[in-house]
Amino acid sequence: MRPFAYEAALDADAALRMATTSGAAAEYLAGGTNLLDLMKIGVAKPSALVDISALRTEHGAISADAEGLSLGALVHMAEAAEHPAVLRHYPVIAQSLRLAASQQLRNMATLAGNVLQRTRCNYFPDPSWSACNKREPGTGCATMEGVNRRLALLGTSEHCIAHYPGDFGNVLAALGAEVTVLAPDGAARRIGFEELHRLPGDRPDRETTLRSGEIITGFRVPAGP
Repeated sequence: MRPFAYEAALDADAALRMATTSGAAAEYLAGGTNLLDLMKIGVAKPSALVDISALRTEHGAISADAEGLSLGALVHMAEAAEHPAVLRHYPVIAQSLRLAASQQLRNMATLAGNVLQRTRCNYFPDPSWSACNKREPGTGCATMEGVNRRLALLGTSEHCIAHYPGDFGNVLAALGAEVTVLAPDGAARRIGFEELHRLPGDRPDRETTLRSGEIITGFRVPAGP
């Protein structure tokens, strides 16, 4: 693992400020179940980690009303999967979260971290394969002629056929959910979940439409019939 700076933020304003001053290579750290693994094997190389665990006070709640379901970004996967309102009115969310990982991981991983998880393409987390446009833009795509049976058929490009691995994310898209995002200047915006992730195009390393320093604060799922 490469050296990195570490800072712990006590609130969203502090987190945004720390991420901005730490540079473009800074990453937010919550559960860390995906990020830390990738750092250990040399795939993720952040210059700094901004620990946002304390933001659970602001963005770690679940609430439901007649209009829909609100999920804080820092809610743990296990909490959402076991919440009475989710189980009763949005069982597909609970099912997707229970299928996504082991109980140990669900106890630690956050909902925002889950939707930002990286691909499980065999070549991406293995630096011994130099050709991976998602890991190192411009190097090629080893999976085009390699082990690719489990990868994407639709929404690909000549530069990448890796697929998005999230069960929970697919459910959010199907339910017409929205994502609330906070920018470094403090402005909040809400986007449809299907607008969060980018198609690979010619820059598969750019996986989301989040702008530099932005942080996901929550999800809103509208009530269905």
